[in-house]
Amino acid sequence: MIGKILSLDELLGVREGLRATGKTLVFTNGVFDLLHVGHVRYLAGARALGDALVVAVNSDRAVRKLKGEGRPIVIEHERAEILAALRQVDFVTLFDEVSPRSLIARLLPDVLVKGGDYALDEIHGREEVEAAGGRVVSLPFIAGASTTNILDRMSQSKGTKS
Repeated sequence: MIGKILSLDELLGVREGLRATGKTLVFTNGVFDLLHVGHVRYLAGARALGDALVVAVNSDRAVRKLKGEGRPIVIEHERAEILAALRQVDFVTLFDEVSPRSLIARLLPDVLVKGGDYALDEIHGREEVEAAGGRVVSLPFIAGASTTNILDRMSQSKGTKS
């Protein structure tokens, strides 16, 4: 699993190798704080769009900027390791920016994927990927499957004995 977690430089080397052999690289990114069925289905759908899937995970610092001080629940290296353990994920990398645009611009994946909660024109890196001949895909959002919903249910059940 740890061998699947790469630095940007290592990932760029992998990218060149895939390009040289005509293989398609799919890229997605996110927080992936508490892994749930929506994540699993989404990652399986993303992986089906190419030969290799890289998942870029927001650093803890970036998550706090995006989600607030109470997040993430799971630290960045553990989130990366959990994702690397999934068979549909080929590579994982951490990034420290709120937006993945600069990472995407350097990597230039063949396919950029986000969940259906994003309109195509809201997907960071879309212009760079399309300008390089790649495509951008928005996969269906699984209603009710979110870390926020899990945290809300946990909060509501707190104090309730099972």
